[in-house]
Amino acid sequence: MSIVRPFITPYGPCRGLGQLGKGTPVLNSPQWTRAFSSQANRTYATTSGGSSTAPKTAFPDSPVFLADPNELLNQPLAAHTRIDWTKSFYGCATEPFPAEVRDVLLAPVDSSDVEIKVDGLIYLPEIKYRRILNRAFGPGGWGLAPRGPHTVGQSNISREYALICRGRFVSQARGEQDYFSKDGIATAAEGCKSNALMRCCKDLGISSELWDPVFIRAFKDKQCVMELAEHVVKKTKKMMWRRKDREFEYPFRKASTK
Repeated sequence: MSIVRPFITPYGPCRGLGQLGKGTPVLNSPQWTRAFSSQANRTYATTSGGSSTAPKTAFPDSPVFLADPNELLNQPLAAHTRIDWTKSFYGCATEPFPAEVRDVLLAPVDSSDVEIKVDGLIYLPEIKYRRILNRAFGPGGWGLAPRGPHTVGQSNISREYALICRGRFVSQARGEQDYFSKDGIATAAEGCKSNALMRCCKDLGISSELWDPVFIRAFKDKQCVMELAEHVVKKTKKMMWRRKDREFEYPFRKASTK
């Protein structure tokens, strides 16, 4: 049984090539090839006191690192390679997604899916973004990676997230959400994650019309109306927006004109 020293890789120590599968290096780069081939005839001590050669399990005398860290972007990743998505930008802007993916991402927004808040802000529900991503990349083909801890203020919580699609960094955004008591911080934390997802999707072109002033004005003119609404309990009245094909939600109703 051969005894070998740990080999330091760019991703930490490696105890043996068997861990990497079929005795292949993590990266298919000239630097790794030279490092391994130069040690092909290295002799190791054995448990019986003799010696043996291990041409397929040789290790360099000193740590081997890529000369240019950016070369990582041009090398295929082995199955056992791990990327720290809290900091990494691996795969950013390397190549466009396939045409069938782009067709799903850049499809015109369905106006029947667009909602409007009482203050006049139009938006697409977060579940719609998730469905579009699932159609484009498949369930499990995308995810959100936290890029730091939560930042908690007196009434607001925020956190940065990165959108990862098919093993590539796509976008990064800070999501935020208001809360009104300490008991609501956990729920607000989920809200800021959803907010970050919607902001990240802008870089993929998903429902980009919602940030287009021309589309916003046209949608509100054709699909929405601002009316006087009344609180059914407090009897207070104020002007509120709603879609023409929907009524005000409880506890509001259209105010009487009498």
